[in-house]
Amino acid sequence: MPYNGDTKLTDILAQHPWLPDELIKMDGRFKIVKTPIGKMMIKNATIKDLCAKTGLSQQETLDKLHEMIRAHDA
Repeated sequence: MPYNGDTKLTDILAQHPWLPDELIKMDGRFKIVKTPIGKMMIKNATIKDLCAKTGLSQQETLDKLHEMIRAHDA
C-alpha cells in the first residue's frame, strides 16, 4: 500500500505492528510514537503530523517507511 502525508498512523501500524521500533532505530525523534502522549496522538495523527512533531522531512520519512516495509516483507 503506498502511503502519503495524509495516511493515518493507525492504519500503518495496524498493518505493520513492528514498525515503531524500526522507526526509533532510524531516528531517535520517533520515540514520541511510544510515549503515552504519542500513543494518544496516534489515534488521529497522519504521517504529516508525525513529521511536524519530529521535525523530519515528509518525503524522507515516506521514503524510509517504504524502504523498511519492503525490507521487512522480503
